[in-house]
Amino acid sequence: TSSSQHQPSFAVVVVVDSQREKMVIATELCALSEYRIYPGNGKLMVRRDGKPVWLGSSKAYSLTVQRKKAAKLVWTQAWRRLHKKGLSETTLKKRTRRTNKVVRAIVGASLEEIRKKASQKPEFRTAQREAAMKEVKSRKTTNKDKSKGKGVTPSSGQHVKIPKHMGAQRGRRAGTQR
Repeated sequence: TSSSQHQPSFAVVVVVDSQREKMVIATELCALSEYRIYPGNGKLMVRRDGKPVWLGSSKAYSLTVQRKKAAKLVWTQAWRRLHKKGLSETTLKKRTRRTNKVVRAIVGASLEEIRKKASQKPEFRTAQREAAMKEVKSRKTTNKDKSKGKGVTPSSGQHVKIPKHMGAQRGRRAGTQR
């Protein structure tokens, strides 16, 4: 068959009776909604590139001419597929396996030390933290006391440099440059 001829894309098998033959009805699929189009219904529109497009209803035809996307129309199969509708009966959700967290030693602390700290009670850890904070504060206060005696004052005879914009006034218009 050549590419210009159009073959029916879907066939419906109707069982009339178990003893009689089966009746086959050739159906098409709507290009927009993907619903079945039975014989005697729908329109065949040929696009500019020569491709035949079957449309099941005047609504589908109108929306196709307006160049509406099927995935944005809630009633189409494309939208339902995109938003995973109607799949709950056919497939079950896959169970996701949680990955186990691997505990590794950190530089400066072995694996045993990390486990020991993790098993300690939180009250004990807070007490340790507070003791360390007190020790750091006391160290800071002793450093401040030591540095107070070494401070440089202008009365000690040394010259203190003052930035130009903060310095003594030079003339009538101090601070402006023209």
